Amino acid sequence: MSNALAIFAKAPIAGQVKTRLCPPLTHKQAAELFRCFLLDTVDRMCSLETVQVFLAITPADSEPLFRHMIPFPVRYLPQRGDSLGEREINMLADMLEAGFSRAVIIGSDIPTLPVAHIQEAFTRLEDPECDAVFGPSTDGGYYLVGVREVHRPLFENVAWSTPQVLEQTLEQAWLHQLAVELVPSWYDVDTVEDLQQLVIDVREKRDGSDDVPRTRELLKRLGFYAG
Repeated sequence: MSNALAIFAKAPIAGQVKTRLCPPLTHKQAAELFRCFLLDTVDRMCSLETVQVFLAITPADSEPLFRHMIPFPVRYLPQRGDSLGEREINMLADMLEAGFSRAVIIGSDIPTLPVAHIQEAFTRLEDPECDAVFGPSTDGGYYLVGVREVHRPLFENVAWSTPQVLEQTLEQAWLHQLAVELVPSWYDVDTVEDLQQLVIDVREKRDGSDDVPRTRELLKRLGFYAG
């Protein structure tokens, strides 16, 4: 198997995940929603027959918690590094050093992300002229990064957690003559506005959104829609 996919995941502990959704959610509800995001995402990604799925977990000692929660054939790797860029570099390097030819990282707060976007990323990386592939997110960052080898400049001089992340990353690619390709954009569920968009997409199955049964059921129980 040549393809490795890591899903970045923080332990779904109340008060430590998705706090920007509180209110309208309580911290407990936000943690449960994040857990549903993760389960729906892992479930779909494990359907990719030519991809080994990893869970990139934090904190490092949370593997027992995830193993109890995740009933899918994934492998576990702890996130390492102080900044997001360092954690991404280390995770990509870990997967490539494990013998995989192509490594992709996604987040766990993009529950309706079509599996087709992941497949497209791996297809782009089969081209030896492609140094890296990114999936733009609507907040100015990216929800996906994939490489065949680690190019550190792509993760340097970037103001993480700002709307300039992708723009600055592409500037780094240009400066260092790295060929980058993009797959279709998607959105993270970080804010109340994102949550409202998620409710619409889940209810109406809009824009090619993949099905998310656990997320859908929780949104119904929380009273976001009755359908």
